[in-house]
Amino acid sequence: MTTLPIRPGRDFAVLRREMDRLFDDVFTGGREADQRTVWSPRADVVETDDAYRLLLDLPGIDRDSLDVTFDDGTLKISGERHRTAERSEGRVHRVERAHGRFFRSVSLGTDVDPEAIEATYDDGVLAVRIGKSEAKQPRRIPVGSRAQADGERQPEEAELVEA
Repeated sequence: MTTLPIRPGRDFAVLRREMDRLFDDVFTGGREADQRTVWSPRADVVETDDAYRLLLDLPGIDRDSLDVTFDDGTLKISGERHRTAERSEGRVHRVERAHGRFFRSVSLGTDVDPEAIEATYDDGVLAVRIGKSEAKQPRRIPVGSRAQADGERQPEEAELVEA
């Protein structure tokens, strides 16, 4: 099973963004505090013997605004969620839903077949199936004996007892 790399720099960037949001909320009362232009959707990545499967929660995103690319072992997904009209009406007490541009990338390695990538988007969930290269898939190796490999006949157990 391939493990996905842990990127401390990215994790600290997420922590910094959340801390910035916290301080913005404290000093502005939450008004216009989320004018961040980039957010990152939550994702699940599952690996099987023949493929990777990536699921991203993207409710409220128009299918036409999604962009999925694969380059040099990395799957990149981006798009945009637009603000809803309700925000401009009435007094806003809390804004928690992210809007604006989003970006997500997943490093998958060299065992991916770029021609075997399929994406579907239904009910706010983007599902991407990334097939593995045939040559990179696991292969079961039968275990024999040295005599079998050399083409010699193995004596039967009864023959060994008689001798």
